[in-house]
Amino acid sequence: MNTTLERVTIPSFRARKNSGQKISVLTAYDYTSAVLLDNAGIDALLVGDSLGMVIQGQSTTLPVELEHSIYHTACVARGVKRALVIADMPFLSYQVSPEQATESAGRLLKAGASAVKLEGGAAVASTVARLVSFDIPVMGHVGLTPQSVHRMGGNKIQGRGTGDGAGSREQILKDAQLLDEAGVFSIVIEGVPADLAAEITELVSVPTIGIGAGAACDGQVLVMQDMLGMMPNFSPKFLKKYANLHSVITEAVQAYIEDVQTGKFPTEEHSFGNTKTKKIETVTYGGKNS
Repeated sequence: MNTTLERVTIPSFRARKNSGQKISVLTAYDYTSAVLLDNAGIDALLVGDSLGMVIQGQSTTLPVELEHSIYHTACVARGVKRALVIADMPFLSYQVSPEQATESAGRLLKAGASAVKLEGGAAVASTVARLVSFDIPVMGHVGLTPQSVHRMGGNKIQGRGTGDGAGSREQILKDAQLLDEAGVFSIVIEGVPADLAAEITELVSVPTIGIGAGAACDGQVLVMQDMLGMMPNFSPKFLKKYANLHSVITEAVQAYIEDVQTGKFPTEEHSFGNTKTKKIETVTYGGKNS
């Protein structure tokens, strides 16, 4: 558990590059999850466009709209006291023009994010530099970039080919270096061989956050629902499951169903007495007083 009490900021996050202390990042899409993860000591919460699959049931991240990301970012930000909140910029929220990218990123910061994340290297380096010039912190993302799913022919490991083509080892190295020069405060490296991720981590001046990229990165990120074992049939090689919430939740719901059907719930303990009671009682929903 991270026992650091200070709020995680862009400077403190970036300073972890040479501190020897690894950075822990998880996705979050709602208030309740944000409270739980923040209280547990997570360093950063990524409001990822992975919400397309995890929350919306889509097959890719492409259908996610900027408004969706703004909504979920606001939910997460309200539950955070110390973790850094980073919001993904969805597909086509930053590619159309520099002005569009600036407006999209600004709206995410207004929703409560402290930084934004966008995918790509050479093609977005000038956009990154523009955002940074307006004091909008940017996290880069190289390697397997889910918004490029059609170009890659699926979510396939990148960086194994040679040459200058997109997804090649040489291009991913170049992309990471260009992002570093453009002013990102961190770079996500996804779905590449561990030796390539290690080389990138040595090459750039900012922390690298890996997912399916080996142990040499300065930190790691996972989807919260995946690492908690909420989807039993999803077990990619890079994922370590720290719980089996699928079974826990299923058993709890089945116990609730049985109690309702047999009349074991609710009992007098869970009821508010009779109409003659003058005591004023407050009802709470989801941990909030109504």
